[in-house]
Amino acid sequence: MIRVVLPAHLRTLARTDGEVMVDVAGQVTLGSVLDSLEARYPVLEGTIRDHVTRRRRPFVRYFACEQDLSHEPPETLLPPKVAAGDEPFLVVGAMAGG
Repeated sequence: MIRVVLPAHLRTLARTDGEVMVDVAGQVTLGSVLDSLEARYPVLEGTIRDHVTRRRRPFVRYFACEQDLSHEPPETLLPPKVAAGDEPFLVVGAMAGG
């Protein structure tokens, strides 16, 4: 099971508290975790990634083991500690402006 931390507004939308757990079949990649997250919480589909292009939405960032994975391709393998469930995968709402 992969631990995923969502920003507060997405936790509210998904009607969940704290971390969520998703099961990923096969390799634990950036794309497979997001696919599993959207499958478990269909209301999140289109909020993290665009419905059509499946690209990351502006002002959404991905982190794992203190690494910014926001610009990595979907087939990027997540760190072993995330794949093992020792560390969470973080979806972060970025801020802009001053």
